[in-house]
Amino acid sequence: MSAVPLAALRGIVKRFGPVLANDHVSLDVRPGEVHAILGENGAGKSTAMQILYGLYRPDAGEIHWNGAPVAIADPADAIALGIGMVHQEFLLVPPMTVTENVVLGLREGRGPMLDRSGAAARLAAIAARHGLAVDPSARIAYLPIGVQQRVEILKLLYRDARLLILDEPTAVLTPQEKDALFATLRSLRAEGRSVVLVTHKLHEIMAIADRVTVMRGGRVIDTLDVAGTSERDLARRMVGREVVLRVARTPARPGAAALRVEALTARDAAGRATLRGIDLMLHAGEILGIAGVEGNGQSELAEALLGLLPVTGGRILLGREDITRRPVAARRARGMGFIPADRRGTGSITALSVAANAVLGEQRRHTRAGGMLLDRGAIVATAREIVAHFGVRTPNVALPAGKLSGGNLQKLVLGREVRRASRVLVVEQPTRGLDIGAVEAVWQALLAERDAGRAILMISAELDEIMNLADRIAVLFEGRLSTPLPADAVTREQLGLMMAGRDPAAHGRAA
Repeated sequence: MSAVPLAALRGIVKRFGPVLANDHVSLDVRPGEVHAILGENGAGKSTAMQILYGLYRPDAGEIHWNGAPVAIADPADAIALGIGMVHQEFLLVPPMTVTENVVLGLREGRGPMLDRSGAAARLAAIAARHGLAVDPSARIAYLPIGVQQRVEILKLLYRDARLLILDEPTAVLTPQEKDALFATLRSLRAEGRSVVLVTHKLHEIMAIADRVTVMRGGRVIDTLDVAGTSERDLARRMVGREVVLRVARTPARPGAAALRVEALTARDAAGRATLRGIDLMLHAGEILGIAGVEGNGQSELAEALLGLLPVTGGRILLGREDITRRPVAARRARGMGFIPADRRGTGSITALSVAANAVLGEQRRHTRAGGMLLDRGAIVATAREIVAHFGVRTPNVALPAGKLSGGNLQKLVLGREVRRASRVLVVEQPTRGLDIGAVEAVWQALLAERDAGRAILMISAELDEIMNLADRIAVLFEGRLSTPLPADAVTREQLGLMMAGRDPAAHGRAA
């Protein structure tokens, strides 16, 4: 490898008001390496990469490219240098084809018209070289999430990016798609390109990265060769203490049926079927895990159960009561809790303080003077308890909740719902965006709720989470739910095939 870094940050400082997001951050990315950036929520890793890509300008410090200082005022400057970024939210135009998305903003050919056939041929050659199978003529709107990610990577390779920044790239992938992505990253590394992988998944760093930079509190703690470290060591450096990477799950002791769903159907605003005859039974004292790639009806199922999405058929029973047509407030009053994936738009009121959000929906329990006045002391005490227990990073509980990072807002919402001690808790993506220390706290909290007799329906795209916590597991694919299986009777590979809509039994026979 060259002694001169391909890209380097030197003493980068970035403030957002009173928050010091990057505190003299320095790191190097070498040619032909996969370099992971690891850190807790608020550690500054995404901010540092967004500065490298030109989305933010640093308050101090320099960016070097091929050993020389450069000014990157915006993403156009970064792209011109050879730096590309794939965001968690893909930047694709759904009605357009793969080829049209890839060449969008470029001039192809010498004439005024797009040379579609020439662009498609070049795109196909790049895709074949890096194992990114995709139909250049396919429309984005009809492609699975995993294939859309390939298109985002192809956009960068078509522009001959020498450095690719991937932000949490496996969050929307099945295990098989993740393996294919890693094969692509190895191909890019072999070709001399560099990849920066922003991730919180320790096992993925160990599987694919050459080096890892650990950040904490806006600072670089260390940069290590992956071959000389371990998951436990990385977790300790990231959090600053020893953490438990696996939870001890005792056998469940399921009780009576707490939630029953029968032949549930629903449609989206465009009239497309999103839930297709869902049947499930959830018992007190168990966690039923719903696995699946996003976009297959997970959010719709959660919203239908809470009354946020009208259903077109079937029924929902909470205990023995039919709540299919009951409003949200009535469902919550009868003991249904909800931790939505959209913490900012659905799970909180961002203009209100952290303290107010900590008791949202439970205000009547925090009153005085015969219920006439809010007991602000009790509200603040509750908020501080949640902040301390779940590690919510906030200067004080008077801060507007909208100023929290996504991960910290997520911890606040989860803490609030866990404290309600609901009969049934519907949890959607409970640890998305959380660091390993917070994940540990969340997992332990959910298991404690299960052991206290709560019925928990957990919807998660994280197979590690599903397999660590769930007592039974089902897969949601294209709005249809598979028959739940005991967690110890299904493998990660089988779940991956089911998440892709394939029959694992048929796969085994074919093999």
